[in-house]
Amino acid sequence: MNDANWLAANCQDLLYVPATARRQAAVNLGARAADEGLTLPELVTGLLAATTAHWSATPVASTDTAVAVHSRAETLLDTARVLLTDAVDGYTRQNRAELDRHDNERAAFVNDLLTGRADPGGLAERAHRYGIRLSATHTVLIARAAGLTPGITHRIDGALASRFGEGNTLTTLRDGDVVCISAGGLRGIAAELAHLLVTELGAGNWQIAVGRTQPGVHGLATSLDEARQTLDYAVRLGFTTPVLNAADLLVFPVLLRDRDAITDLVTTVLGPLTAARGGAGPYLETLTVLFDNQGNHTATARQMHLSVRAVTYRLDRIRDLTGYHPGEPTQRFTLQTAVLGARLLGWPP
Repeated sequence: MNDANWLAANCQDLLYVPATARRQAAVNLGARAADEGLTLPELVTGLLAATTAHWSATPVASTDTAVAVHSRAETLLDTARVLLTDAVDGYTRQNRAELDRHDNERAAFVNDLLTGRADPGGLAERAHRYGIRLSATHTVLIARAAGLTPGITHRIDGALASRFGEGNTLTTLRDGDVVCISAGGLRGIAAELAHLLVTELGAGNWQIAVGRTQPGVHGLATSLDEARQTLDYAVRLGFTTPVLNAADLLVFPVLLRDRDAITDLVTTVLGPLTAARGGAGPYLETLTVLFDNQGNHTATARQMHLSVRAVTYRLDRIRDLTGYHPGEPTQRFTLQTAVLGARLLGWPP
């Protein structure tokens, strides 16, 4: 029996169920309709069509008054209303339960995929279900924001799949972040994810990090770690750029790889600034803004709401205290590296 015939038969039978069992029967019908893949409009139409057929088959005796006919019609419509309400309730509850199960399965798969703890054979079988080829290259993107919910994640996942094709993206909510696995070489994925976040959360309330494209299962974990570290660096360094690429921040893992060396550089080059009136903070801020503006004094002064003369004074004071000046080509790199190291280390405490 096809879906249309099955639904028509069951909707008609529902009208003859005893009143005491009718509510549960309607809920069950709605749940089964969801399991069978029928749409909600199809369920509603089926119940209304069955009600119409039931009324057409109801005999009207010549002795029936208009009041009696009207009363029977009112009773049937009231019954249909109650059945429809209960059937829709069963349908939506079943859909929600299926969605929760799907979410849990997807989250578990992504977790196993990114941690590499699952059995390789079973992982490959599950990956095939989501259109992921474990031997291919992939890129992991992480979107971080307050207020990310499963509902938002569903809409983002659907929009990305529609835009780039099923199997080319897999998006889930993991540890409060939206994690998106995309096929390697997929162009425009970060921009599209950013557009969707603007739609859902508005501008300035989120940040995306893009790991480097890596091959195989271990590459997925590497790309994830790169994206996560990039977001962590953004917090520590005060980066507010909406979309950050791990490939652009490779210098920071290098700096932190030898923590003793970078600590020694920071304290040696910038340590004398702590003796200045007001501490090292204003001078570090000046250097940070200066380097962000490619050494442009005017742009630095404008951003800091200072005069150019005040900026020049601070830079001269830095040279007097440390022996380094950003205007000297041979000293600029050392000074900038020390400033970046200070931001990474949270120096001075």
